[in-house]
Amino acid sequence: MRAITRRLAALTALRGPLLLTFVGVVLLSLGVAYLGIHLYRTVEGLPPWVYYLTAQFMPHTWRGVLLFAVGLGTLIAGIWSLSGVVVIPLNREDTNPDGELVLGYQRSQPKPRITVLSGGAGMLVLASLGEAIERLTCVVPVQDPVEYYYRASGLFNFQHVYYVVPTPTPLQVRAELDDGTDLDIRQVAMSNSSARQHVARLYLPPAGVDPAAAQLTRLANEAIRDADAIVLGPGSLFESILPNFLIASFRTAVLQSPARKIYICNLMTEPGRTTGFRVADHIRAIKRYAGFTPDYVLVNAQRIEPEITRLYEAANQSPVYLDLDDYEETALNTDDPLGQRRLIVEGSVVIEADLAASVIQYTASLANPTESRAVRVLRHDGQKLTAAILELIRRT
Repeated sequence: MRAITRRLAALTALRGPLLLTFVGVVLLSLGVAYLGIHLYRTVEGLPPWVYYLTAQFMPHTWRGVLLFAVGLGTLIAGIWSLSGVVVIPLNREDTNPDGELVLGYQRSQPKPRITVLSGGAGMLVLASLGEAIERLTCVVPVQDPVEYYYRASGLFNFQHVYYVVPTPTPLQVRAELDDGTDLDIRQVAMSNSSARQHVARLYLPPAGVDPAAAQLTRLANEAIRDADAIVLGPGSLFESILPNFLIASFRTAVLQSPARKIYICNLMTEPGRTTGFRVADHIRAIKRYAGFTPDYVLVNAQRIEPEITRLYEAANQSPVYLDLDDYEETALNTDDPLGQRRLIVEGSVVIEADLAASVIQYTASLANPTESRAVRVLRHDGQKLTAAILELIRRT
């Protein structure tokens, strides 16, 4: 029903012309009917097919009902067809030297609804999307309290941005690393001894809620059901994106949603979580826990400055690039409507684009908190991501 309403919304700007046209058609039909009756009564020797064409064999009441039903069906079909091709004039320029009137047109389309699965930092990056869409709903990680996101929303005064929780109460999420270490997922990033490891298994502990029994909140279910696109990231793969998929009802809702699934791949590997991961490894992790491969994966194609690379290497982090030599299943995709490099990796269309920017960040020393130094770090650029996501939704 929502899809039908949104398509017919394209005709909103044409209410006046359509009403005027309808009145004109009714008056024209009455005129034709009166002329037809006059000819039928006054002209002799009409061919037999006229008798059947005008349904003279039926009572007047049934004749009217039949014509009304056929006319109404034809009118509905015409309006539906018109809603699929209508264009609305955006502006009118002055007449050019050749005497032609130049008009700008754009297909009338409702603004999309986007649901984001990410943590606090990633949602702040995408918050600017709210200005260009109808609604941006952020489903927070199941282990995080929603109050943090509400405070951030109020602080930055985001437009059309809403936050919802996947379950009524937060759940504990644990991670088992490849060396057997078992930690709360929020403690992995703070464990220096595990910096060179990666997550081998993500799970909800037995003491928590049964994943099969955990109920999805109504607001989260509606956000997934009504979304035109579901964006995973940007954010920590195992801490911000995948935990919600441990809940069976959440995973089912996303699988059943017809929305486009878009994954924003990390710029850098995460110590203790995705150490050594390539683009394909991220996609495999999503398929393992979410049960699907994203329709599109956005990967940063910008080469990183050596100074920034060295800084991240000291923290056991490396850039997440798409290396074609690593994957036999990667094939070149010649269809390129976005004007970017498009490849097939693990069943997902991977698009390389400039999505990041280096920024100055001040860090304090643990030994002396009063001292701080400026370092250049790499972050996803909100404006670049917004443009890429909107263009992807528009083209697909």
